[in-house]
Amino acid sequence: MSSKSTINKEVFTPNDEKMLAAVQVKRRTKKKIPFLATGGQGDYMTFICLSVTNRKPSQLSITKVKQFVGSSAFTKRSMWTIDQLQQINGIDPNRDCPEFDLTFDNAFDQWAASSAGEKCTFVQILHHTCQRYTPNKKPEFVNCQAKLMGGNSILHTAADSVTSAVQKASQALNERGERLGRAEDKTADMMNSSEQFAITAHKLAMKHKC
Repeated sequence: MSSKSTINKEVFTPNDEKMLAAVQVKRRTKKKIPFLATGGQGDYMTFICLSVTNRKPSQLSITKVKQFVGSSAFTKRSMWTIDQLQQINGIDPNRDCPEFDLTFDNAFDQWAASSAGEKCTFVQILHHTCQRYTPNKKPEFVNCQAKLMGGNSILHTAADSVTSAVQKASQALNERGERLGRAEDKTADMMNSSEQFAITAHKLAMKHKC
């Protein structure tokens, strides 16, 4: 089971919540904390998680979850409601990058995700979820790439991939059909030629008999 699946099972499911997204992070400070620390008391991995309650009306939360080295358990450290989230800063709107900032009513965190792709996925899901669940006060998204603000662009990308695969398969079938058609035409021509040869040979044989 992956770390994110375990976090959902251990941290959110018991509270009747569902984790929608999670990103593994470290602080952008001079003190570097490795993602997979190999020693030293107090070393840990940090995840920023987005969750929603199963009960209605749905409530969104941002939760900081940690796993300390030597422990298999995940611990909830801090939690904010989506209403407390003021701003998401994607740092660079022109390229994929792992850095992002979160500004809450009472906190400001500067993070670097374990990869640019993981950060982009988290920001995109967060944006889409805010559009869906927060009709009134929405957090501000700044310096985020346009592709991340498209709501369902992940689904669109998947749909485009499926469509492309279907089109390629259809083209391959059409090409195969054309090849089979040409082969059938050649076979028919050969059969016609054979019949004509047989008729001609028969006529010549009858002529020599006479």
